[in-house]
Amino acid sequence: MASDRVIHVASPKARLQQEADHAIRRALAAYPRALKAYELLYADPEARAGWDMANYITMHKLGYNDHGRVHAILTGAAAVAILRLLAEAGVKTDTEKSGAGDLEDAFLVTVVGTMLHDLGNQIHRHHHEAFGVTLALPILERVLGQVYQDLEKRVKLKALILHSIYSHDLDPEPLTIEAGVTAVADGTDITKGRGRKAFQLGSIDIHSISALAVDEVMILRGKEVPIEVRVLMNNSAGIFQVEETLTRKVLHSPIRDYVTIVATTHPDEDHDQRIIHRVRLHESEPRFVLER
Repeated sequence: MASDRVIHVASPKARLQQEADHAIRRALAAYPRALKAYELLYADPEARAGWDMANYITMHKLGYNDHGRVHAILTGAAAVAILRLLAEAGVKTDTEKSGAGDLEDAFLVTVVGTMLHDLGNQIHRHHHEAFGVTLALPILERVLGQVYQDLEKRVKLKALILHSIYSHDLDPEPLTIEAGVTAVADGTDITKGRGRKAFQLGSIDIHSISALAVDEVMILRGKEVPIEVRVLMNNSAGIFQVEETLTRKVLHSPIRDYVTIVATTHPDEDHDQRIIHRVRLHESEPRFVLER
């Protein structure tokens, strides 16, 4: 059985992309339609060019963290891991509940929607969700057309994918399980590998500083709820990134009841003083608990 653990680490770009690619291929090995769609999307020249230009606009023109190809594949790997844990816990996807497809189709919707969620940044960050829907359409026609012969099924799955793209930044809030997975997966990409790029380009603010404080994000099987997202920080400044990015995504997601977040600094004395924050997201409000 494949490991339930997906780790986002600060590592060189090529290695990071390779690790995420291998994780997706392993997870989708049992779902050939989803794997085929992933392979088609990963190799699609329009998608690849869109990721590159989205990265150029966000990083070089706006001074943000990367939103390109590496972010797309890293969040894709996180989304697949999250959906697998939900499925193993018996959570039904909206692909299944709507009659659009089965669990395999839900994996396809999730990985494709997640990897295309930031495509609209190539036009501008402002309204990038709506731009992303328009820009994704020809890519989805090409990819889905090579996986499904049934036009009606393609249209239904396309609708679910476009919903994930449009709602991933919570305005409007995601309504489906798959869109919720995309939003949370997006929120897990907060490690210092992304923060360092913005920092080197001169964007020195609480966002880049906090991102530099996050060493690892791990997606694990939870004990009380299906999913535990564990964040390891080298400095407690990273809690800003956890609260503002990851926790916000979870709280406004349809999968909020299935996820808990644990953030901690390194336990040894050479690092910042150890703190542990537990976010109990199955309650109406998050609760942070300090443990010594």
